Amino acid sequence: MLFDRRHKTQLISADQALPGRPVPAFTLTEPHTVLGTPLTGPYPAGLEVADFGLGCFWGAERAFWQLPGVWTTLVGYQGGYTPNPTYEEVCSGLTGHAEVVRVVFDPAVLPYAALLKTFWESHDPTQGHRQGNDVGTQYRSAIYTHSPAQQSEALATRDAFQPALTALGHGSVTTEIAPAPAFHPAEPYHQQYLSDSKNPNGYCGLSGTGASCPIGIAKTDG
Repeated sequence: MLFDRRHKTQLISADQALPGRPVPAFTLTEPHTVLGTPLTGPYPAGLEVADFGLGCFWGAERAFWQLPGVWTTLVGYQGGYTPNPTYEEVCSGLTGHAEVVRVVFDPAVLPYAALLKTFWESHDPTQGHRQGNDVGTQYRSAIYTHSPAQQSEALATRDAFQPALTALGHGSVTTEIAPAPAFHPAEPYHQQYLSDSKNPNGYCGLSGTGASCPIGIAKTDG
C-alpha cells in the first residue's frame, strides 16, 4: 500500500469521480480466513454492524477480528461516489472512498463502545487524509454509523478522546462521523490479508498515538 505516495490529498466532488460499474468486478465466496464465518450477509439475528476507516485496511481488520464478540469482519470501500470501485480506482483518489473495515459483532458480548475504543486507540485520528506514510484521501479516519445510538456514541467518544490527544501534543480530531453510506467489499485477496494463512508478516501501517480513550461515557438512545 506504499506503492505510490502521489495520492490526492483533497477529496473530489461527485462530478470528478470515475464512472465505476453497475455490478461488482468480483465476488466474495470464501469464509473468513480466521473466524470461519461468512463475510457477507444476511447475518444472524441479534448481531450488529459497525464500519470504521482508520488507514490501511489490512492491519485495521486484524485489530478487530481479534476481539471477543466479533462474528466476522471484511474490508471494503465506503464514503465515495464511484459505484463498485476497484482497489486501483480507490487508490487513484478519483472515487472518493475510504478504506474501511466492516465489523459484525454481538453487542451482548462486545459493546459498541468497546469497538470505538479500539478504533480511537489503534490509529491517529488527527492526521486528515493520511495515516503515517500512507498518504491519500482513502486513508482518512472515519466512523460510519448504523443507528442513532451508534452516532451518539461515536460523537461522545470523539469528544472524550480529544483531551487525551491534546495532552500528548496532538491536534484536533479530523474523523468523519456520518450515517453509513453504501459499502463495497474489497477484492478477495484483501480480505484477512494479514492472517496466518495469507501474509502474517505483511505490511501494517497501523499505529496509535499512545492516548487512552475512556469508555462508558457515551450517551446512547437506549
